[in-house]
Amino acid sequence: MKSDPPRQLPLDLATVAGRSRDDLLVTRSNAAAAALIDRWPDWPAPVVVLAGPVGAGKSHIAAIWKESAHAFEARGAAIGADGIAAAAEGPVLVEDADAGELDEAGLFHLINAVRAGGTTLLLTARRFPAAWGVQLPDLASRLKAATTVEIAEPDDALLAGVITKLFADRQVVVEPHVITYVVHRIERSLATASRVVDRLDRAALETKSRISRHLAGAVIGALEEGQGELDL
Repeated sequence: MKSDPPRQLPLDLATVAGRSRDDLLVTRSNAAAAALIDRWPDWPAPVVVLAGPVGAGKSHIAAIWKESAHAFEARGAAIGADGIAAAAEGPVLVEDADAGELDEAGLFHLINAVRAGGTTLLLTARRFPAAWGVQLPDLASRLKAATTVEIAEPDDALLAGVITKLFADRQVVVEPHVITYVVHRIERSLATASRVVDRLDRAALETKSRISRHLAGAVIGALEEGQGELDL
């Protein structure tokens, strides 16, 4: 009777995704957003809204800008006096402005402080400001004057590039046809791409096998069924 192949338990070594400008892959889906951060501080308006779906890479773009601009990060639910005061000194970032309860009065005063101080404010959100349900008329007026830049869900080129890079960061070589197969099977999200790469790497280590289309199909199928891990 043929015995099962030996299993190797993968070490739980955290792989941190790069968040620098050099780590940003640019395709048509995020070109406008990349151009936005590259041209700072020469922005078309002091307040810019970066809008796009979950998993499109808004946080990566925002992290790059925050570092390069030395921006202060304020919370949308509680802008606070610190955030307003920071706007008089330099750029400010507010992430996920439409993700929960928004401090409308705080954001209104923050925008005023940005305009008065000649600084800049970057807001990220899933939707355009008109869909945020803002109740404060003065804030709605300020947001109408903001420049909105859309970032689309990742296209095939971006997903393939990100997946290839994530494997390369782990020193794993995967054939292009397998990358293409994964791109066409997974949810169009950078977070999902990272999760699938992690599961595939673990599965390959545990079974001492290469990452093939068959293994990719099994791993993605298990994730889609909510199993998380394969029964190898």
